[in-house]
Amino acid sequence: MKAKEIVDAILTYSGVPFELTRTCDIYTSGGPDTEVTGVVTTFMANVDVIREAIRLGANMIITHEPTYFTGWDTTDWLRDDPVYLAKKKMLDEHDIVIWRYHDHMHMKKPDGIYEGLNKELGWEDRVQKKELSEVNPEHFDFVDAFGDIYVIPETTLSGLADFFKDKFAMDVVQIIGDPDMKCSRVGILVGGGSLGLGKEEMPMQVMEKYDIHVMVCGEITEWTLCAYVNDACKLGMNRALLILGHERTEEWGMKHMAEWLKPLIPGMPVHFVDAREPFKYL
Repeated sequence: MKAKEIVDAILTYSGVPFELTRTCDIYTSGGPDTEVTGVVTTFMANVDVIREAIRLGANMIITHEPTYFTGWDTTDWLRDDPVYLAKKKMLDEHDIVIWRYHDHMHMKKPDGIYEGLNKELGWEDRVQKKELSEVNPEHFDFVDAFGDIYVIPETTLSGLADFFKDKFAMDVVQIIGDPDMKCSRVGILVGGGSLGLGKEEMPMQVMEKYDIHVMVCGEITEWTLCAYVNDACKLGMNRALLILGHERTEEWGMKHMAEWLKPLIPGMPVHFVDAREPFKYL
């Protein structure tokens, strides 16, 4: 089976009803005519993931995030860079094709990253769906389009942090807020969603509009959502922030992708390889 056949099966499954005229869902290594021996799904095709794919005998990696360090995977600026050259050499020597599955995954209904995240958390029945059909199209924005809202049994911020640490194998999480604060309404903005997706105020508007007690987020900007929640806490409001990082909030969509991909390409070995949190803590 060629890489193009696998990509076509994924795009058909994704069901995006129109062609994306500009997308980062591209081949960053190899190409569509590569004969595939096995597939790895992962958050990011870092060197450890590539080495594991080689060990598994898989020569196609489907990654959610870039291979070459910028959002559009441009490489003109990397021509003489030793990191790029060494990584490319490894990929070329093992005839590895990398295809990025990002835009189509987030535009899938339901969003493929949240679908996997909710399964990993066991929170599928906790999701409170926002009724997008009731949103006036003339005023449609990411406040109503991105992220999930959950109602969970009442716990504390500390208890919720421990829950995520256990689920996602994390030793440390960052919080803003009183660890003993009671909470039952949780929002999650995965990856860069908590930066606002081009609208800095979006995460704060989501918290206010949907009465979110704790926003769980990936990336942070300290002068936006962090500052907002910190001020809310100092004013005695029931608000808190739990920061897990980009990778830990999005990896699970790629983990569960391996499950739904297998029946689309029967007989092809499919593996999930965890890209893992990039940080160590001293």
